Amino acid sequence: MSDNKLVAETRTQFGKGAARKIRRDNKIPAVMYGHGSEPVHITLPGHQSMLALKQSNALLTIVIDGKEQLALAKDVQRDPIKPVIEHIDLVIVNKGEKVVVDVNVHLEGEAAAETVVTTDHTSLQLEVLATDIPESITVSVEGLAAGTQILAGEVELPEGATLVTDAEALVVNVTAQVSVEALEAELAEAEAEAGIEREEHEEEGGEAATGEAAAEGEKASDEA
Repeated sequence: MSDNKLVAETRTQFGKGAARKIRRDNKIPAVMYGHGSEPVHITLPGHQSMLALKQSNALLTIVIDGKEQLALAKDVQRDPIKPVIEHIDLVIVNKGEKVVVDVNVHLEGEAAAETVVTTDHTSLQLEVLATDIPESITVSVEGLAAGTQILAGEVELPEGATLVTDAEALVVNVTAQVSVEALEAELAEAEAEAGIEREEHEEEGGEAATGEAAAEGEKASDEA
Protein backbone atom coordinates (compact mmCIF):
# COMPACT_ATOMS: atom_id res chain seq x y z
CA MET A 1 0.00 0.00 0.00
CA SER A 2 1.07 3.62 -0.37
CA ASP A 3 2.71 5.68 2.37
CA ASN A 4 0.18 8.48 1.74
CA LYS A 5 -2.61 7.26 4.00
CA LEU A 6 -5.58 9.62 4.37
CA VAL A 7 -8.47 8.88 6.72
CA ALA A 8 -11.68 10.00 5.02
CA GLU A 9 -15.22 10.60 6.20
CA THR A 10 -18.30 9.95 4.08
CA ARG A 11 -20.53 12.97 3.46
CA THR A 12 -24.18 13.33 2.62
CA GLN A 13 -24.48 17.11 2.26
CA PHE A 14 -23.62 18.70 -1.06
CA GLY A 15 -23.63 22.11 -2.75
CA LYS A 16 -21.56 25.26 -2.37
CA GLY A 17 -22.69 25.95 1.18
CA ALA A 18 -21.77 22.47 2.38
CA ALA A 19 -18.41 22.66 0.58
CA ARG A 20 -17.59 26.01 2.20
CA LYS A 21 -18.36 24.59 5.63
CA ILE A 22 -16.09 21.60 4.96
CA ARG A 23 -13.23 23.89 3.93
CA ARG A 24 -13.76 26.10 7.00
CA ASP A 25 -13.14 22.96 9.07
CA ASN A 26 -9.80 22.56 7.27
CA LYS A 27 -11.08 19.61 5.26
CA ILE A 28 -11.45 19.02 1.53
CA PRO A 29 -14.56 17.73 -0.27
CA ALA A 30 -13.75 14.86 -2.62
CA VAL A 31 -15.36 12.14 -4.69
CA MET A 32 -13.92 8.68 -5.39
CA TYR A 33 -15.04 6.48 -8.27
CA GLY A 34 -13.90 3.85 -10.78
CA HIS A 35 -14.06 0.14 -11.61
CA GLY A 36 -17.82 0.36 -12.08
CA SER A 37 -18.48 1.27 -8.45
CA GLU A 38 -20.88 4.01 -7.36
CA PRO A 39 -19.17 7.36 -6.66
CA VAL A 40 -18.36 7.81 -2.97
CA HIS A 41 -18.50 11.38 -1.65
CA ILE A 42 -16.01 11.96 1.13
CA THR A 43 -14.08 14.62 3.02
CA LEU A 44 -10.30 14.47 3.41
CA PRO A 45 -7.99 16.08 6.00
CA GLY A 46 -6.83 19.39 4.48
CA HIS A 47 -3.20 19.66 5.60
CA GLN A 48 -2.33 16.00 5.10
CA SER A 49 -3.94 15.95 1.65
CA MET A 50 -2.03 19.06 0.52
CA LEU A 51 1.26 17.50 1.63
CA ALA A 52 0.47 14.21 -0.12
CA LEU A 53 -0.48 15.94 -3.38
CA LYS A 54 2.71 18.01 -3.58
CA GLN A 55 4.11 15.02 -5.45
CA SER A 56 2.58 14.50 -8.89
CA ASN A 57 0.79 11.15 -9.46
CA ALA A 58 0.89 10.42 -5.74
CA LEU A 59 -0.65 7.05 -4.92
CA LEU A 60 -3.03 7.51 -1.99
CA THR A 61 -4.46 5.04 0.47
CA ILE A 62 -7.94 6.24 1.36
CA VAL A 63 -9.28 4.79 4.63
CA ILE A 64 -13.08 4.77 4.97
CA ASP A 65 -14.64 3.09 7.99
CA GLY A 66 -11.44 1.12 8.54
CA LYS A 67 -11.28 -0.18 4.96
CA GLU A 68 -8.38 0.84 2.71
CA GLN A 69 -8.59 1.67 -0.99
CA LEU A 70 -5.81 2.77 -3.35
CA ALA A 71 -6.59 5.85 -5.43
CA LEU A 72 -4.98 8.43 -7.70
CA ALA A 73 -5.93 12.09 -7.87
CA LYS A 74 -7.46 12.57 -11.30
CA ASP A 75 -8.40 16.23 -10.85
CA VAL A 76 -7.34 18.68 -8.14
CA GLN A 77 -9.20 22.00 -8.09
CA ARG A 78 -7.14 24.70 -6.39
CA ASP A 79 -8.07 28.22 -5.33
CA PRO A 80 -6.54 30.65 -7.89
CA ILE A 81 -5.29 32.97 -5.14
CA LYS A 82 -5.07 31.18 -1.80
CA PRO A 83 -3.02 28.00 -1.18
CA VAL A 84 -6.20 25.97 -0.76
CA ILE A 85 -7.50 22.83 -2.47
CA GLU A 86 -11.20 23.22 -3.19
CA HIS A 87 -12.09 19.73 -4.44
CA ILE A 88 -10.43 16.45 -5.41
CA ASP A 89 -11.57 13.79 -7.88
CA LEU A 90 -10.07 10.40 -7.02
CA VAL A 91 -10.00 7.37 -9.29
CA ILE A 92 -9.88 3.92 -7.70
CA VAL A 93 -6.91 1.69 -8.61
CA ASN A 94 -6.03 -1.82 -7.52
CA LYS A 95 -2.70 -3.32 -6.61
CA GLY A 96 -1.14 -4.91 -9.70
CA GLU A 97 -3.22 -2.72 -12.03
CA LYS A 98 -1.55 -0.64 -14.75
CA VAL A 99 -2.47 3.01 -15.22
CA VAL A 100 -1.60 5.69 -17.79
CA VAL A 101 -0.07 8.82 -16.25
CA ASP A 102 1.91 11.89 -17.30
CA VAL A 103 5.39 11.86 -15.77
CA ASN A 104 7.55 15.00 -15.69
CA VAL A 105 10.86 15.09 -17.59
CA HIS A 106 13.86 16.20 -15.52
CA LEU A 107 17.07 17.31 -17.29
CA GLU A 108 20.46 16.81 -15.70
CA GLY A 109 23.99 17.73 -16.74
CA GLU A 110 25.47 20.52 -18.87
CA ALA A 111 25.40 20.54 -22.66
CA ALA A 112 28.44 21.65 -24.68
CA ALA A 113 29.59 25.27 -24.46
CA GLU A 114 27.69 27.90 -26.45
CA THR A 115 24.53 25.80 -26.79
CA VAL A 116 20.93 26.29 -25.76
CA VAL A 117 18.88 23.36 -24.44
CA THR A 118 15.09 23.49 -24.83
CA THR A 119 12.53 20.97 -23.63
CA ASP A 120 9.72 20.49 -26.13
CA HIS A 121 7.89 17.87 -24.03
CA THR A 122 8.04 18.60 -20.30
CA SER A 123 6.31 15.30 -19.54
CA LEU A 124 5.82 11.88 -21.12
CA GLN A 125 2.76 9.67 -20.93
CA LEU A 126 3.58 6.22 -19.60
CA GLU A 127 1.71 3.04 -18.77
CA VAL A 128 3.00 1.74 -15.44
CA LEU A 129 1.89 -0.26 -12.44
CA ALA A 130 -0.18 1.90 -10.12
CA THR A 131 2.21 1.01 -7.30
CA ASP A 132 5.34 1.86 -9.34
CA ILE A 133 4.65 5.33 -10.73
CA PRO A 134 7.98 7.19 -11.05
CA GLU A 135 8.25 10.73 -9.67
CA SER A 136 10.06 11.87 -12.83
CA ILE A 137 12.06 10.71 -15.86
CA THR A 138 15.69 11.81 -15.91
CA VAL A 139 17.26 12.75 -19.25
CA SER A 140 20.98 13.57 -19.37
CA VAL A 141 22.18 16.39 -21.63
CA GLU A 142 25.78 16.20 -20.40
CA GLY A 143 28.19 17.27 -23.15
CA LEU A 144 25.57 17.20 -25.93
CA ALA A 145 26.58 19.19 -29.01
CA ALA A 146 24.48 21.65 -30.98
CA GLY A 147 22.16 19.84 -33.37
CA THR A 148 21.45 16.98 -30.96
CA GLN A 149 17.83 15.98 -30.58
CA ILE A 150 16.37 13.42 -28.18
CA LEU A 151 13.08 11.81 -29.17
CA ALA A 152 10.60 10.22 -26.80
CA GLY A 153 11.48 6.75 -28.08
CA GLU A 154 15.14 7.33 -27.16
CA VAL A 155 14.46 8.21 -23.52
CA GLU A 156 15.42 5.51 -21.02
CA LEU A 157 12.29 4.57 -19.11
CA PRO A 158 11.96 3.03 -15.65
CA GLU A 159 11.76 -0.76 -15.57
CA GLY A 160 8.27 -2.01 -16.36
CA ALA A 161 7.12 1.30 -17.91
CA THR A 162 5.71 1.49 -21.45
CA LEU A 163 5.80 4.65 -23.53
CA VAL A 164 2.37 5.93 -24.60
CA THR A 165 3.55 9.26 -26.04
CA ASP A 166 4.44 9.13 -29.76
CA ALA A 167 7.98 7.75 -30.00
CA GLU A 168 8.85 10.41 -32.61
CA ALA A 169 7.86 13.30 -30.33
CA LEU A 170 10.75 15.72 -29.73
CA VAL A 171 11.69 15.89 -26.05
CA VAL A 172 15.03 17.74 -25.97
CA ASN A 173 16.53 20.02 -28.62
CA VAL A 174 20.11 21.34 -28.41
CA THR A 175 20.87 24.32 -30.63
CA ALA A 176 23.82 26.67 -31.11
CA GLN A 177 23.76 29.78 -28.99
CA VAL A 178 23.15 32.89 -31.09
CA SER A 179 25.62 35.72 -30.42
CA VAL A 180 24.45 39.30 -29.89
CA GLU A 181 26.17 40.34 -33.12
CA ALA A 182 24.45 37.61 -35.13
CA LEU A 183 21.12 38.47 -33.56
CA GLU A 184 21.53 42.15 -34.40
CA ALA A 185 22.54 41.26 -37.96
CA GLU A 186 19.44 39.10 -38.40
CA LEU A 187 17.27 41.88 -36.99
CA ALA A 188 18.82 44.47 -39.29
CA GLU A 189 18.32 42.19 -42.28
CA ALA A 190 14.69 41.60 -41.37
CA GLU A 191 14.11 45.33 -40.91
CA ALA A 192 15.75 46.08 -44.24
CA GLU A 193 13.51 43.56 -46.00
CA ALA A 194 10.48 45.14 -44.35
CA GLY A 195 11.59 48.66 -45.25
CA ILE A 196 11.84 49.67 -41.60
CA GLU A 197 15.46 50.78 -41.84
CA ARG A 198 14.75 53.11 -44.77
CA GLU A 199 11.80 54.69 -42.98
CA GLU A 200 13.88 55.25 -39.86
CA HIS A 201 16.57 57.03 -41.87
CA GLU A 202 13.93 59.20 -43.47
CA GLU A 203 12.55 60.10 -40.05
CA GLU A 204 16.05 60.85 -38.78
CA GLY A 205 16.67 63.02 -41.83
CA GLY A 206 13.41 64.85 -41.28
CA GLU A 207 14.25 65.44 -37.64
CA ALA A 208 17.68 66.76 -38.60
CA ALA A 209 16.19 69.15 -41.15
CA THR A 210 13.69 70.40 -38.60
CA GLY A 211 16.48 70.98 -36.11
CA GLU A 212 18.53 72.90 -38.64
CA ALA A 213 15.55 75.05 -39.59
CA ALA A 214 14.87 75.84 -35.94
CA ALA A 215 18.50 76.78 -35.41
CA GLU A 216 18.43 79.09 -38.44
CA GLY A 217 15.25 80.71 -37.09
CA GLU A 218 16.86 81.35 -33.70
CA LYS A 219 19.94 82.85 -35.39
CA ALA A 220 17.84 85.20 -37.53
CA SER A 221 15.87 86.29 -34.44
CA ASP A 222 19.10 87.10 -32.55
CA GLU A 223 20.44 89.17 -35.44
CA ALA A 224 17.22 91.16 -35.61
